[in-house]
Amino acid sequence: MKPDYRKTLIACYLGFITQAITANYTPLLFLKFHHDYNISLGTLALIPTLFFITQLLIDVFCAKFVDRIGYRKSIVMSAVMSGLGLAGLAVIPDLTGSPLIGILICVVMYAVGSGLIEVLVSPIVEACPFENKDAVMSLLHSFYCWGAAGVILLSTLFFSVFGMDHWKILSVIWALIPLYNIYNFMTCPIERLTEEGEGMGIRKLLKTPMFWLAIILMVCAGASELSMSQWASAYTEAALGFSKSVGDLAGPFMFAVTMGISRVIYGKFGAKLDLNRYMIGSGILCLCCYLLASLSPNPVFGLIGCIFCGFSVGIMWPGTISITSSRLPQGGTALFAFLAMAGDLGGSIGPSAVGLAAQNAGSNLQAGMRLGIIFPLILIIAMVLLRRSTGNGRSR
Repeated sequence: MKPDYRKTLIACYLGFITQAITANYTPLLFLKFHHDYNISLGTLALIPTLFFITQLLIDVFCAKFVDRIGYRKSIVMSAVMSGLGLAGLAVIPDLTGSPLIGILICVVMYAVGSGLIEVLVSPIVEACPFENKDAVMSLLHSFYCWGAAGVILLSTLFFSVFGMDHWKILSVIWALIPLYNIYNFMTCPIERLTEEGEGMGIRKLLKTPMFWLAIILMVCAGASELSMSQWASAYTEAALGFSKSVGDLAGPFMFAVTMGISRVIYGKFGAKLDLNRYMIGSGILCLCCYLLASLSPNPVFGLIGCIFCGFSVGIMWPGTISITSSRLPQGGTALFAFLAMAGDLGGSIGPSAVGLAAQNAGSNLQAGMRLGIIFPLILIIAMVLLRRSTGNGRSR
C-alpha cells in the first residue's frame, strides 16, 4: 500500500501544538507558583531560562546523534517527554522537598521533548514527497501559532470557569495531546532526508558560506519574533497604558494569531509567490512595525505595530528553513539542528537586549523596542545579499 503521508503531517501538526503548550502554559502559572509555593518572581525567571538552555543543548545533541538513533525513536521520545513533563507538574512539585526543584525537573523533561520536536518535525515533513514544500512548511509552522493562541485562550477560559486552584487538572489535560501523539508517531510513515552517511556532516556545513548566511537569518528571525512576543503583554500594559487583561489578549494572543494567519496565507498561496521577495517584504513590514511600536505617541498605533509584527515575522522561521534546505539538500539532520539552535539563540538574545535597553532608558519599553529594529534590518540585508548571489528566481 502507498504510504499515507497525511498521517505524518497530522502527527507533526500535533507536535508543534505540543511545543506551543510547553512554551506558553507554565508562564501562565507564575503568580500561582508565587503565592502557593512562596517562590519569588525573580526565582521563577529560572523557568524560561532553563527551558531555552535545555532546548539549545538538545539542538546540539541532535546535530551529532539523532541520525544514529533514528528519527522515529527520537520523535516518539519527544512526545513521551513532553507528556510526562506536563503531567508531572500536577504531581512532582508536591513530592519533592522543594516545589521549585520539582517544577524545574518537569521543565527539563518537557523542554527535552520540545527541543526534539523543534529539530525533527521540519526535516520529517521535508522528507515527505509533498509538492510546494515551501507552502507545506509554512502551514506546518502555523500550528505552533494556533497552539500558542489556543493554550492562552483556553487556559484563561478554564481558569475563569473553574478557578486557578484547579491548574493541576489542566496540566494533565494538556499532557493528553503529546501522550496521544505517541501513537501517531509510532505508526505514521517517516522517511529520511538523506541516506546514512550521505549527509554533509558538521565540518562540511561549517565550511559552507550559505550555511552561515542561514544562521544569520535564523538568529534574526528568532530575535525579531521573540523580542516583540515576549514583551508584548508588558508593552501593551506598561508602555501603552492598557489594562492587564487587554494587554494579555491584545499582546501575546493577537501576536500569535496574526503570525498564524501569515503562515496560513503563504501555505495556501505559496506556489504562486516568490519566497525570497516575500521574506524581504516581511522584513520591511517588521521594521515598520518596530518603528511604529517604538516611536508612536498614540497607544492605538503602538498596539497596531505590536499586533502586525506577528504577521510580519510569520514567514521568517519556516521561510529560512525552506530556503536553506533547498540550497543545501544534503545538509541532513545536522543542518536542521543548527538552524533550530540559531533560532533559539536569537530568541534568547533579542528579548534580553530589548529588556536591557528598556532598563537603561529608565524602564521605558518603547525605547527598548527601538533596539529591536536592528534584527529585521539585518535580515533584510542578508536576504538581499542572498537574492543577488543566487539570482532572482524562486527558491524552489
